[in-house]
Amino acid sequence: MANEVMLVGSAHSAGLSMATHFFHFQSGELLKAMAAMPESYDVIVGGLGAMGSAAAFQLARRGCKVLGLDRLHPPHTFGSSHGQSRIIREAYFEHPIYVPIVQRAYELWAELAKAFGQRLLLQTGGLMIGPPDGVVVKGTLASAQAHHLQHELLSVEEVRRRFPAIDPRDDMAAIWEPRAGIVFPELCVKAHLRFAQESGAALKFNEPVTSWSDRGDSLEVKTAQGVYHCKHLLISAGSWAKELVPELPVVVERQVLVWFEQQAPRLFNPDRCPIYLFEYERNRYFYGFPELGTGVKIARHHEGLPVDANSVDREVTLEEIKSLHELVRSFLPELAGKALEAVVCLYTNMPDEHFLIDWHPKNPRVLVCSPCSGHGFKFSSAIGEIAADLILTGRSRFDLTLFRWR
Repeated sequence: MANEVMLVGSAHSAGLSMATHFFHFQSGELLKAMAAMPESYDVIVGGLGAMGSAAAFQLARRGCKVLGLDRLHPPHTFGSSHGQSRIIREAYFEHPIYVPIVQRAYELWAELAKAFGQRLLLQTGGLMIGPPDGVVVKGTLASAQAHHLQHELLSVEEVRRRFPAIDPRDDMAAIWEPRAGIVFPELCVKAHLRFAQESGAALKFNEPVTSWSDRGDSLEVKTAQGVYHCKHLLISAGSWAKELVPELPVVVERQVLVWFEQQAPRLFNPDRCPIYLFEYERNRYFYGFPELGTGVKIARHHEGLPVDANSVDREVTLEEIKSLHELVRSFLPELAGKALEAVVCLYTNMPDEHFLIDWHPKNPRVLVCSPCSGHGFKFSSAIGEIAADLILTGRSRFDLTLFRWR
């Protein structure tokens, strides 16, 4: 009997051992299976430049589980969010619908700068110059009047007297708006990324999105390094947006930025020279900045060659520098022909040169916030907030009809 008990006990022990082994085997397989499952997020942000970094911050601060992905490591010099400075202006000649959005952007830039501990915006005032019946002057005046903005209509003589670096043609006029100025793009992107991470966002750099698809209960986003799932996808990939949304009717445009030396000392300093935009011929523009310590930055607005963002020529030729100086020298006579620096940046343009902020026409869980047609950076703090509002509530406080899918 004792032997019988021992045999039963031995069999029982063997059964326990086999069950334990089976449990460990199952647990190990389960852990492997769980490890192989794609990570899941509330929102994935594809592209962490101006719009994407702001949206990642706004979403994360509201408690969303956010993954941000970028093909490079922003801020960098390969897209549109670089070049030391960007113009911000309130009396928006492109359309009055932009004005409330840029006014919110001013507020958000101020909040971000206070938290970041560095200046992100320098108010210099701004001059919009061109024919009295041209796009710039008429459009600026229309926005200023529609939104009751502070502004002045200046004669050519008044411009020359108040801002001696700037010399419009006699057949031109100018609108002065005191709130215009400069935002510093690299610092702004860096601040948004920092606060996105501090708010809990997971940011993965040098990991471009290669594709996305709808899996019914979630969206699947693939990169060269992994697969992720999410409830919503925000595409803010700038000049690479068409790779993720082939339906976009966009053209990527190569733009040249040049910093010229000034001949007259201090004439272009911010206390004597504002930002300025010239309509030098009908529907043809150039813009410029005061001297910020690295030269006087000048660029054409549009007129660049269409390019592929992955193969664009990033070398600026002497002929391009000379051509730009010849264009502007009659309007900026104290600007020397010597270039201190020259770089290439990219515009990603819709055919009508307005923004696109709308849901993908084939998937209501995919929000597209690119392109911005070469004039979007100033708005990016507010567009990040708009994107968060659309994703979380389905609506925005702003009129976005001009930016719908078309």
